[in-house]
Amino acid sequence: MKYAKSIIGGFIGIVVIFLIFSSVTTVQSGYRGVLLQLGAVKPTILSEGFHFKIPFIQSVQPIEVRVQKEESAQTAASKDLQTVTTTVAVNYSVDPEAVNKLYQNIGLDYRSRIVDPAIAESLKAVTAKYTAEELISKRPEVSAEVKDMLKVKLTKYYMKLEDINIKEFAFSEEFNKAIEAKQTAEQNALKAQRDLDRIKIEAQQQIAQAGAEAEALKLKKQEVTPELIQLKQIEVQEKALEKWDGHLPSVTSGATPFIDVNGLSGK
Repeated sequence: MKYAKSIIGGFIGIVVIFLIFSSVTTVQSGYRGVLLQLGAVKPTILSEGFHFKIPFIQSVQPIEVRVQKEESAQTAASKDLQTVTTTVAVNYSVDPEAVNKLYQNIGLDYRSRIVDPAIAESLKAVTAKYTAEELISKRPEVSAEVKDMLKVKLTKYYMKLEDINIKEFAFSEEFNKAIEAKQTAEQNALKAQRDLDRIKIEAQQQIAQAGAEAEALKLKKQEVTPELIQLKQIEVQEKALEKWDGHLPSVTSGATPFIDVNGLSGK
């Protein structure tokens, strides 16, 4: 009888310990707990930390509320019917105040049921509004529009969009070749324009230089007076006298100045 009481006491103790452990739960950091009572979702949301629950009747389903990343590549048609494959990285999180509604209405597979389709639909809708070239030149505008549309879709299903990043636009090989050819043509046209501008500048410089030379020549002609001509003739005669050796030249020409020999000899 004594042993039976000990066994029963030990059994009761084990049951009590088991009930104590079954009546407590811990929600890890970065999660919220959805409280379930006999399978039904209760309004109470358990925050991080230690909580009590009714053993065998209540259970807790943890749901992550930290920022999660989803990277997706979606193929769509642009406004000018070019095939575009867009690679986008999306950062989102579950609304901590609505994890019970998320679990009740969507479940734990919200990524495949909500997030991925929302990304694909937003990218295709926005891509169709822009030409292939505009997707590249207006990338920030495209990114902002995708973000706005995706934010509305995720908010509807108890999720918050943190940010998106369009990592790449990939086009068909034919389109890439067309873009390369256009860039080459634009570069050649720019070079030709620069060469033409350079030629125009050089021609203007030559015209200006010729004008300056003509003006200088005109000024020089204006400075030539009869007195200046007579002075130059005297200078020439003086130089000839300095070089004369006292003998008359055997050949004369109009360019040789006339010299009075009698005057030089004093006779």
